[in-house]
Amino acid sequence: MKSSKRNRLFIDREALATLALVQEGLLSPVDKLMNSKEAKEVDSTKEYRGKSFPFSFILAPSGKKNQEILQSLKPGEIVDLYENNIKVGEVETEEVFTIDPLERLKNIYGTSDTSHPGIATTLQRLGNYAISGKFHVEFGDIKKAKELVQAKKRELKAKNTAAIMLAAKPLHRAHERLIRLTLEENDLVVLFLLKPYVNEKFSYELRYQTLEYFVKNYLPKNRVLIVPLENTYIFAGFNELILDAIVAQNFGCNRLVVGKNHAGLGLYYDKNSVKSIFDDLKGISIDIQTVSEFVYCDECKTLVSTNTCPHGSHHHISYHADSILELLELGILPPAVLVRKEISAIILSELFPNRFKNLEKLFADLIPNPGLMVKHNERDFYIELMKLYQTTSLT
Repeated sequence: MKSSKRNRLFIDREALATLALVQEGLLSPVDKLMNSKEAKEVDSTKEYRGKSFPFSFILAPSGKKNQEILQSLKPGEIVDLYENNIKVGEVETEEVFTIDPLERLKNIYGTSDTSHPGIATTLQRLGNYAISGKFHVEFGDIKKAKELVQAKKRELKAKNTAAIMLAAKPLHRAHERLIRLTLEENDLVVLFLLKPYVNEKFSYELRYQTLEYFVKNYLPKNRVLIVPLENTYIFAGFNELILDAIVAQNFGCNRLVVGKNHAGLGLYYDKNSVKSIFDDLKGISIDIQTVSEFVYCDECKTLVSTNTCPHGSHHHISYHADSILELLELGILPPAVLVRKEISAIILSELFPNRFKNLEKLFADLIPNPGLMVKHNERDFYIELMKLYQTTSLT
């Protein structure tokens, strides 16, 4: 049967990326779209094929046309997948069944409260019918990323490969400390940079640029990889860390490093010992390493762990990414104790291009001049301005 005669389902790029994660084995043991029996069992037991998996893996695209097509499909029929009017894959229909979108949201997010912005957005993408079966999609980015990690492991003959999941929004000093500490104990560190499917002023490309700058200039770059991680809706809920562990393990990492203050870790005491969501998982053998929160202590005069600093929290400067980001989005240069000045310069020059009316005059009036004629840019200006902020003789 020719493709042009087949029925078509229209999906968005977020759904396509999620399907690609499965196709490349990154959500193993899942390797297909689950049927109704499998979906109910996974949502109930939180297991699939004897291994932990937080919720069913299904495809239920919204839209009137999609609903009509889904209701018409017969077992064994192949349906084409289209994204942005381009064929990107196909599904061999096993079964079409009804779902409850709100129940689906509850399984992913832990709630179905539609006042939550993420839930409201996901609900718009969900239809009432799901299709199960084997599938194939075209999405080369994930395959290339997996091959990159495997090649680097072989090159380094790495015994220990650690994963760190980062938004780097923005990349701050505590991130830097975490990465360095992880490098101390591992042959290879894979920085999974979260790539969301929402429009953001602080774009993925900008975050990648800052992280790449740090790796290239301040780390042994042959031992650090930056890998885009398609941060689709399935990672948005309270099961994020479980999925992170599954993905990292299937990428070939044997360690996952997370902060003890991560909202999804769920630390609790049981019989006088600390446990987390990872303690009862099946089939996930990756070593989960938790690290304490890093802060700047104004008594220690350096970046410290809250687990080792003897001074109270009133001496601590915390690295809250949302507050640091607010400074940057307002055009304020954060103190270097929070963000490396070169990183801030990259961010501000991108967020506020052509901000200064006469940049060369500012340089001439405010910045020490070595007497050479040099062409300056905005990034240079922010770096030199931070050096003035760090001058202490008159403060």
